[in-house]
Amino acid sequence: MDRRTLLASVTGGAALLAAGSRLACAQNTAAASATGGPGPLNLITDVPGLQIGQADDAKVRTGVTVILPDGRATCAVDVRGGGPGTRETDALNSWNLVHSVDAVVLSGGSVYGLAAADGVAAWLGARKRGYGLSTTPGVPVSPIVPTAILYDLANKGDKNWGTNPPYRDLGLRAVESASRTFKLGTAGAGYGAGAGALKGGIGSASFVTKDGISVGAIVAVNSLGSPIVPGTKNFWSGALEIDKEFGGFGASNAAVYGEDWGMAKANPGARANTTIACIATDVELDIDQMKRVTMMAQDGLARAIRPIHSPFDGDVVFGLSTAKQKPQGPSADFLVARIGALAADTLSRAVARGVYEASLPPGMEGKTWRSL
Repeated sequence: MDRRTLLASVTGGAALLAAGSRLACAQNTAAASATGGPGPLNLITDVPGLQIGQADDAKVRTGVTVILPDGRATCAVDVRGGGPGTRETDALNSWNLVHSVDAVVLSGGSVYGLAAADGVAAWLGARKRGYGLSTTPGVPVSPIVPTAILYDLANKGDKNWGTNPPYRDLGLRAVESASRTFKLGTAGAGYGAGAGALKGGIGSASFVTKDGISVGAIVAVNSLGSPIVPGTKNFWSGALEIDKEFGGFGASNAAVYGEDWGMAKANPGARANTTIACIATDVELDIDQMKRVTMMAQDGLARAIRPIHSPFDGDVVFGLSTAKQKPQGPSADFLVARIGALAADTLSRAVARGVYEASLPPGMEGKTWRSL
């Protein structure tokens, strides 16, 4: 018996399913199959109201990725890694004043990468996009730009930047390039990333349900843990793969015992890793609902990388609602569960796609998934 049939057989389950299905979004319904599936691009930008901008520097071996909503978007965050580096995440707590953001930034560069948000905030402020308590002429708005960084300082790129790290400029370049299409693999915040012993990168995926709910994910994979099952080329995410989107190997039947971490990084160091991500939906959710969805989505990393959330990772997941469609019916909590489960699966797929698409930058040594 499948999950939907089981739920429908429980007292009240049928009513919950029916109410949770009364969502209308003509654009996305047309994109979905009879059972749902990836959106037209299989990218987070299949969620209406989002664009992605990226910029990278081959000499420095680093980069920046910007998630840019059309307007202010409800945002939550879930931090589980032991060595996170963030900006403005405290502002996203539901008991604080600001529950929506103007952009989200994922950046390489460790602590230096937090400056990428300066370039993004300047770009937004110049366009009067931001939070404002005053309408007095000459008083600028305050763009809200939560940011998370990963560690790529030891990848042998040229980090001799003195007092002028490149991240403000990279952030500005990234937001200026925002569009619905973008490159996967060695790009943006994932340019200099490593996923265990393999080259990491930027991954993205989407899913549109048959009743028109859209969910998407974007992730920069720079993990201590490995994304593949020891002794195989199969991704841990293999059981969730759709249409051979990351090689078509599917789920592995290998047995893994004890502390066999396979192709994890052999010598982790503090802040030497970190997987940072953003998931999104077009369903209007309040800050508490978005927080629950984001917490559920973080479990997608646990299905895709082993080990995860270690003391040496700074894993952070943001969650956005573009609110392009309103939920219908009384089953808000059940809808949150649906979206959270989809977000976790979509994030797992995005991790695998980022590693699958990754290539070595000019002059960089190492292994890629395709070279195994």
